Amino acid sequence: MKVYQLRNNRGLSMKFLNYGGAVMALYVPDRFGRIDSVVLGFENPEDYGRPQPYFGALIGRFSGRIRNARFTLEGVEYQLSANNGKHSLAGGFKGFDKVYWEVETLAPNVARLTYLSPDGEEGYPGNLKTIVTYSLTDDNEFRIDYEATTDKTTVLNLTNHSYFNLSGDGSGTIEDHVLTIYADQVLEVDEELIPTGRIFPVEGTPLDFRQAMPIGARIRSAHPLIRSARGYDHSYILKHQDGELMLAARVYDPRSGRIMEVLTTEPSIAFYSGNFLDATLVGSAGRLYRQGDGFCLEPRHLPDSPNHPHFPSTVLRPGERFVATTIYRFNTDNE
Repeated sequence: MKVYQLRNNRGLSMKFLNYGGAVMALYVPDRFGRIDSVVLGFENPEDYGRPQPYFGALIGRFSGRIRNARFTLEGVEYQLSANNGKHSLAGGFKGFDKVYWEVETLAPNVARLTYLSPDGEEGYPGNLKTIVTYSLTDDNEFRIDYEATTDKTTVLNLTNHSYFNLSGDGSGTIEDHVLTIYADQVLEVDEELIPTGRIFPVEGTPLDFRQAMPIGARIRSAHPLIRSARGYDHSYILKHQDGELMLAARVYDPRSGRIMEVLTTEPSIAFYSGNFLDATLVGSAGRLYRQGDGFCLEPRHLPDSPNHPHFPSTVLRPGERFVATTIYRFNTDNE
């Protein structure tokens, strides 16, 4: 495993691994200029090769769950690895989080990661070439650009699974972080967190973050979707034209003054409140990660899309090029 570092000219820096493209640390100034890492992770690179919940990793070929680990494409049924009960999760047993990416540093603030996934890997068709570019811009943005091509029709859903805590890694709960998600609708899931296919309005539910709200304000609601996920683990439908970069979410931490905005070209954003962090892992700060110590905001396509024709398509064909961009923009409440 190799550790790489990037740095911009305004105090933003990061460390990441070639293994899984995992973001190990993302150093961001607070309202007083103090620098902390705002992502959860490990000090020792080798810990990323042990069982852990995808800290900072690139997720592929398919982010989220696929029901019964199978789908039909162009009349052919494909059987995937069933690594989440009878379902497939995050690309299977050896998803993009568990492979070594080829890394090329293009500038002090830019790196390009490349991986060729062979035809049949984890059950997916096609030789898929994926290029991910990590950049730290001088607007204090962590920018992720995705590209992919295939030689056989396939499905694809890429994202990055960083866990954020804007008070700093190891600082405790994120329930006091104030969240806004610019979405009117959310995807319904069943007790196994598999999409039912129904999309419903967030209005009148504890999943409504259209107005800024502390993450913990309604996290103990008895709403069925909160109960099944043990908190938040839901995909929100964004309202933009395909390929348009839009503001999807904003998070404010009153303790540090840090603000994070999430912009994306993707059609949805998954919000996960760290429900399955269970105090079995020790992070970079030497502290246990407990439930709610980090949150994820993952722009992507919808889970189980190959089995729901009315969802935005995740199909990629030969001759086409998949492109997407996600930006995590940082500032503070005194700027």
